[in-house]
Amino acid sequence: MSELDPAFPSGVSKSEATFQVNEAFYSRTDKRAVIKAGNEVFQRVAGHEWEELLGAPHKLIRHPDMPKGVFHMLWERLKAGKPTGAYVKNRRICGRFYWVYALVAPTEDGYISTRIKPVSSLRAEVEALYAGMLKHEQDGMSAADSAETLQKWIRDQGFATYDNFQSHALATEFEARSRQMGRSLDPMLQRFVDMSRAIAEVWDEADRMTEAFKAIRTVPMNMRIIASRLENVGGPISAISVNYSQMLEEMSTWVKTFVEGDDCVFAHIRSAIFMGQFLCFASAVEREMITGFGTSQDAYPDTIDVAREIAELTEHEQRFMQQTIDRLSSVEREARRFAHSVLDMKRYVTGLSSTRMMCKIESASLSESGSSLAGIVEQLDSCQQEIEDRLARVMDLNAVIQNNTALLRSMI
Repeated sequence: MSELDPAFPSGVSKSEATFQVNEAFYSRTDKRAVIKAGNEVFQRVAGHEWEELLGAPHKLIRHPDMPKGVFHMLWERLKAGKPTGAYVKNRRICGRFYWVYALVAPTEDGYISTRIKPVSSLRAEVEALYAGMLKHEQDGMSAADSAETLQKWIRDQGFATYDNFQSHALATEFEARSRQMGRSLDPMLQRFVDMSRAIAEVWDEADRMTEAFKAIRTVPMNMRIIASRLENVGGPISAISVNYSQMLEEMSTWVKTFVEGDDCVFAHIRSAIFMGQFLCFASAVEREMITGFGTSQDAYPDTIDVAREIAELTEHEQRFMQQTIDRLSSVEREARRFAHSVLDMKRYVTGLSSTRMMCKIESASLSESGSSLAGIVEQLDSCQQEIEDRLARVMDLNAVIQNNTALLRSMI
């Protein structure tokens, strides 16, 4: 019985081709994406004979379920010299499909790609996204607009850039794959995972801290209202409100510098960590590929020089590792900047504490007239405590990042 499903056009089957979770794919193309070499896993799973693969465009294995927007995004990034990771659904010669998480990187003569089997739940989410993109394309959406749909989905998942998402996806798949293989994560890779999780927590803490800060933005206005009602005895409260307004303005500027926009302190350190993580995991995939390639020519035609492919992969892996080291320097620099910024915020919080104390003194001196002011003091007590707690947690998380950076330095 044929593997093909008659309900599907162009020889497409609904069944998935299987391969082992520990198997990795390798292929090398020229700048036109024509296949120049590959490994035995690539040839076997694709199902084509070597003479059919070598010299053929890499799209030979493209599955029709893949939206054009993904490849639009991929080529735009590769043309800009950016190594890129993406989920890809491929097709065997018989029509069956198989999924890979592909790492594609520019080289001097073209591109190299290493692929692993995606086994995390993230793949299913991406598969659903791709199905929606494909439907829009079939309804007339351009590849460029489809690529923007992909970017929007990534932003909706909480990732500021595709770089950040691909780093998360690669680490997620490598971790899930390692678990299935009964292997613990390499300590170097684990350090990057710990840092990426720490920076994600920083975002949550900073976001909630910002909300607490916003909750006290109306305090100066309320103080002025109370002062006007108290007439002559309201002078000190009016002065406190002016001082408080100035501090809130400074804190507002801090928030913008720390967490708002693509050029903020948080964005810089997050970007450095995610890119370092991506490069480190990409290097690990290539090291595994080098080891798994083998040195025997038995499974390859004479036109594939196994030693040459290993040498090229080794050179590329070393380049990834050097870039990882460079990114560590960026993380160290941004972590110091991050720490200085948090200390600035601590000074503002100390100023708030002084203002809160003055409010308490005035509230006590005004007896029953100060009941409204007492309500403000209570609000300040609650919000300031939350800000202080979250700020302390942010400082702890930054210490995690700095400690892991130092440990990574000692490992490389």
